[in-house]
Amino acid sequence: MRTIVVTSRPGDWPLELEGVEVVLAHDYLTDPAWTRAKRVRVYNLCRSYRYQSEGYYVSLLATARGHRPFPGLMTVLDTKSRAVVRFVSDDVEELASRSLAELRAEEFELSVYFGQNVAKRHARLARRLFQAFPVPLMRARFRRDDDAWTLASIATIGTRDVPDAHREFLLTAAAEHFSKASFRSRANARRPYSLAILVDPNEELAPSDPKALDRFERAAEKEGFEVERIGKDDYGRLAEFDALFIRETTAVAHHTFRFAQRAANEGLVVIDDPESILRCTNKVFQTEALAQKGVPTPPTVIVAEVDAAAIERAVGFPCVLKFPDSAFSQGVIRCDDAASYAEHAGRALAQSDLVLVQAYMPSDFDWRIGVFEGEALFACRYHMARGHWQIVKTGDGGRHSYGKVETLPLDEVPPLVVRTALAAAETIGDGFYGVDLKQFGERVVVTEVNDNPNVDAGAEDKLLKGELYARIMAGFRRRVEARKHTR
Repeated sequence: MRTIVVTSRPGDWPLELEGVEVVLAHDYLTDPAWTRAKRVRVYNLCRSYRYQSEGYYVSLLATARGHRPFPGLMTVLDTKSRAVVRFVSDDVEELASRSLAELRAEEFELSVYFGQNVAKRHARLARRLFQAFPVPLMRARFRRDDDAWTLASIATIGTRDVPDAHREFLLTAAAEHFSKASFRSRANARRPYSLAILVDPNEELAPSDPKALDRFERAAEKEGFEVERIGKDDYGRLAEFDALFIRETTAVAHHTFRFAQRAANEGLVVIDDPESILRCTNKVFQTEALAQKGVPTPPTVIVAEVDAAAIERAVGFPCVLKFPDSAFSQGVIRCDDAASYAEHAGRALAQSDLVLVQAYMPSDFDWRIGVFEGEALFACRYHMARGHWQIVKTGDGGRHSYGKVETLPLDEVPPLVVRTALAAAETIGDGFYGVDLKQFGERVVVTEVNDNPNVDAGAEDKLLKGELYARIMAGFRRRVEARKHTR
């Protein structure tokens, strides 16, 4: 991939780096050769990013041309969004308070150059801000609130705004950024596309085990992707890639959702996409959406207050109480009687204005149908954990035990189970989903649709083996190529 640094004036960027070209903004915006150029990473170091300025148009046209602007236009807009700044402030408050603890002033400005600050004691804070707002040069303004420091604003800056005393440090920080191994690998990539796989190696209930991740990587490489596993600290690097595959358990109030949003805004193909995460992680939405499409579910009520008598009339006891953002047996509680329900519902409603209550429908196993792009990929029976009513049992000390997983050929699955699963997945989107169902004779009900479904070696892939990974990665490639052809 070709890498260019775009500046407003000659001499704004005095650093000479191998494989990096310096281009004037006027030339990038007006020379037809840049319109035709393919696979270009654009480091936008113009003097201003204000609306309709040169810097604004460099990022705007880079996106339109299918180039990769850094910063992207959505990133610039995020820095101006009070809501986004407040959200990030909550995330960095503890780190900021530690980093700025010795200061006695009421306000403080922190300059961040390619994720670094001139003072080593602020290194972690600068890096965290760069992850949240991946722009080359910025200033963060902090305000003291009692004993805590909060992020008040973020401002993108141009090279002319860098004090003379900081210029040598800026060049050092830039040289380190461009010399990173990940940057070199992208620049010298042998394959036409790049895929990031977001993982957390320490997650106990991760959706894919290490062997499955290896198989995803090999399948992606065969489809023409350079593959790199990334973590939550790589937020600022998303623009380097063509696609993002999230293999961490997702949640809205979590970095996985921010990654999905950022990737979508930067024009990447992303699974799970933000809309699927929103729809799958909120069971209130699912209940309404499935009902609207006539997809059968267990008797379900959405409640806003603790009323055990009403629950007994509607679904009876025992019942199952679900937090709206529950997933994979977590945040799902069986209430055996009115007293148990009142206790757990009161605690749930203290966190959410709405919760779900479903009829308890015990079974030896749940069907799990894996669906991708509207087609069934695999079918499993997830048996309940020994001595438990769910497929995952959390024991003392937070240790988990699991029920047996049986993988069946799709042609051996009752057709009604598959049809119902496909109808349920359609209410969410065209991504990669795991639909959980229960079957009682001729009756089939959907208990939930999960984004980020499990794919573990020897379980979901037992029958398809490498074909399962190949079909998913072929879908990624189709989407990447379709997106590039529309630009």
